[in-house]
Amino acid sequence: MSEVVNLNKVRKNRRREREKADAEQNRVIFGLPGHLRKQARENEALKARRLETQVLSLTDKNENS
Repeated sequence: MSEVVNLNKVRKNRRREREKADAEQNRVIFGLPGHLRKQARENEALKARRLETQVLSLTDKNENS
């Protein structure tokens, strides 16, 4: 005798699995969330400003000597 299956649960599980696969694919395609991208941009800008300050201070020292 076959087992009784609730078709609604089967459909829901199939849909959840498909949505999980789509979500994983979107994470790969679109990468980081917005707040992390913004934080990374700000960190890069800070590093660039610090580097620029160091370069300017080194060139100033070289010009004075």
